[in-house]
Order: sequence, then C-alpha cells, then structure tokens
Amino acid sequence: PEIWAIGFRSQDGLAFDPKGTLWQTEHGPRGGDELNIIERGKNYGWPIISHGIDYRGGDIAEGEVVKAGMEQPAYYWSPSVAVAGLAFYTGKSSAWKDSVFIGLLNGRGVSRLKLVNNKVVEEEVMLTDRKARIRDVRMGPDELLYVLTDENDGAILRIEPAN
Repeated sequence: PEIWAIGFRSQDGLAFDPKGTLWQTEHGPRGGDELNIIERGKNYGWPIISHGIDYRGGDIAEGEVVKAGMEQPAYYWSPSVAVAGLAFYTGKSSAWKDSVFIGLLNGRGVSRLKLVNNKVVEEEVMLTDRKARIRDVRMGPDELLYVLTDENDGAILRIEPAN
C-alpha cells in the first residue's frame, strides 16, 4: 500500500495541474523522454516498454512500446530532449492558457505544451537562441515564468507571454 505507482526510469519534474492532476517528466534512454499523468496503482512500463532504444542501439527489453496493463505517456519526445522541471501556467494570458512548460536540458530551451482534455495539441519550443540547458521552470506570483539554467555561470530568466 505504500507504493503509489511503478515502472519509472528517471523522473525529473513533478507538478500538479490546476485541477489537481499529478504530472511528471521522465528521462527515456535514447529517445522516449516522457510527460506522464501519474495515477495511483498504475504501471508506467519501465523497463518492459519504452519509446526509446538502448544506448548501444538495441531494443529495450523486447522492443515493445505498448503492453496491456501498462500506461502510455501523455506525450513523448524522440530523439531525447532531456526533460527537466515543469510548471503549469495559471495566469490570465490567453496565449498561454492551458499550457505546461517543461525545461529541456539537451533540447536547450523550454517546451510549451498546450493541453486539451489532458492531450497535447500543440508544442512550441522557446529560448533555443540562448543555447542554455534549462533545469527548472516555475510560475511567479506576477504570472510570469522563471526558468533556471544549468550552467557554470547559470542564470534565472523571466519570460513574459506574447501579446
């Protein structure tokens, strides 16, 4: 009873959306980074299923991406972008309504995913011009986003929604 859910590989971000649903970002192997909705008693498949491949190029387990009794991610990236922290936007901007923002370490930016009924319907990658590894994303009380870079001379960046 103390185990909430199983089948994770390498979790990085964890956040509740405005409705109280728990979401998580997870590093895949080579490909298969995931955004998951986490629910009690569910099996998220690792290491039985994956949308990625082994670092040496072979299959993970039997090479299956779907198996009965195991959950599929809400969204996945292949090739890997090295997902990090995430934050849901709860401000008044219509440009960012129903969006979750995810830091990308390898993708070197911030991914904005627009959600409709817990399904990703749009992706926009921001801040790629900075070529910075983004470790975490948070929404401030001013309704702006704050992102933390993962560098020796790191920075905290403030992002405003487009008009």
